[in-house]
Amino acid sequence: MVIEESIFINASVEKVWQTFTDLTCWVNWNSVLKDIAAENPSIQKGNTFTCSIRPFVFPVKFESLIEEAVPYERVVWSGSKYGIFARHVFIFQRTEDLVQVSSTETFKGITIENLKFVFPGWRIRELTQSFLKDLKKASEA
Repeated sequence: MVIEESIFINASVEKVWQTFTDLTCWVNWNSVLKDIAAENPSIQKGNTFTCSIRPFVFPVKFESLIEEAVPYERVVWSGSKYGIFARHVFIFQRTEDLVQVSSTETFKGITIENLKFVFPGWRIRELTQSFLKDLKKASEA
C-alpha cells in the first residue's frame, strides 16, 4: 500500500523545515502524531523517536528511525510494527513563493492484508492530509 499526498505552504523553506524538524514543537501544531519522545529532539539522520497514532479508537505506539535528513530537501523515516514495515518520505520543494511538501508512505508486510480493517488506506490518507494541513498552518503562522 502506498499513500501519496502533497500540500503547498506559503512560507520560506527555512520556516517549514524548522517547524517540521523540531520535535519539541510538534505538540503545539501536530494533531496526528501524539506522545512524541526522543533523546535528541531534532530530526537528524540516525536519530529515533517514538509516537502514537490513533487511526480509530485505540492508539498505536511505534518507533521510527530517521534514515535520511537533507536540510530543506528531504526526510525519510521508517519503522515496523505487527509485521508491517512502513517507510515515510517527505520532499520539500521550493517554488517562487511557496514550498511544496510531498509525502509518500509505503507499507509492506505479510500482515498488511490482514490488518486493513485496523489501518485502512482511506484512514491513513486522512491522517496524512491532516498532518500536512497542520504543518501548513503552523509554518504560515
